[in-house]
Amino acid sequence: MEELEDLTRELVETPSYDDEGRCGDLIESWLEQETDAEVEQDGAGNVFARRGSPRFAVVGHHDTVPPADAQVDDAGDPTFDSHDGRWYGRGTADMKAALAAAMHAFRDSDGDDVAFAAFAGEERGGEGAMHAVENGFVPDRAVVVEGSAGYSETGSVDVAVAHRGRRKLRMHARGRATHAAVAEDDDNAVYRAFDEEERIRSHEHPTYEASAGVLRGSVTVTGVEAGGRSNVVPDRCSLLADERTVPDGETYEPEHVSLEEVEEMPPMECDDPTLVDAAVDAAREDGPAERVVKPHATDAGHLDRAGVECVVVGPAEKGEAHSDDESVSVEAVRRCRGIYRKLLEDDRLVS
Repeated sequence: MEELEDLTRELVETPSYDDEGRCGDLIESWLEQETDAEVEQDGAGNVFARRGSPRFAVVGHHDTVPPADAQVDDAGDPTFDSHDGRWYGRGTADMKAALAAAMHAFRDSDGDDVAFAAFAGEERGGEGAMHAVENGFVPDRAVVVEGSAGYSETGSVDVAVAHRGRRKLRMHARGRATHAAVAEDDDNAVYRAFDEEERIRSHEHPTYEASAGVLRGSVTVTGVEAGGRSNVVPDRCSLLADERTVPDGETYEPEHVSLEEVEEMPPMECDDPTLVDAAVDAAREDGPAERVVKPHATDAGHLDRAGVECVVVGPAEKGEAHSDDESVSVEAVRRCRGIYRKLLEDDRLVS
């Protein structure tokens, strides 16, 4: 595990929140030195390593959200720590430890027609994944190494066969700017926005029954933008909202305001029993594992939309990603390295 910890430490201590270029260069250099694969970094900052004509891929992302104050040193650089069987630091859970495990698994495997990919821009709505599929990265199958540990029981590394999507929405209500003393309710953009907020709260959001559980959609208002003068009614008011979508479910359509979709990460469901069985078999060789659904959107949604069958398997537990004391279980990372290698060498996935 020492070699795996060293790589995780190097990835975590390389900033990748304002600009993931340095971290992408590190991954590219490591793959060129440690593997016999064809390695490239594309214009979006995605890094690929390929053997043959890839039909199966292990996929992660190397960008993170900014670190908390406790996750940087006096110079402002990200820190890494290891104690009590866990690795700590920004990106340990989401998802540089998983990425290091995937890099080691790819290097050590002897599978043909396989690939490793580290996407940029996942935290910006999956920009790297969208660029990759638009430019021909469409293997038949993939495992995305986002967190799935501990979903069914403590100590498990589960296999997520479906997850919700996410839409980031901005909705605009328009009215007539006027002095508050003579304003009419029908022309009040703020009231129209609040009418939409009430509709959102009472809206019956879609549900979807996947093979491993039920996914429920939602829309949550996360912010309001309007005028700031107490005696003036503004001519517009905007609602910011987070929508969680489900496979085959309708997306939210407003009634009282206009809609601007800012970004989207689609939902995912795996319809490939061969991939699901292979992933569960690999996970159960070294501990408990079940088929589960995941509430969070991942790059698997963009791959799924492009026709790639995906499952999600990773060492991070719920609640660790983006947290101020983010960490990951070393044992779960070790297990995931083995799972990824087994999948890369599974003839069922490239036949």
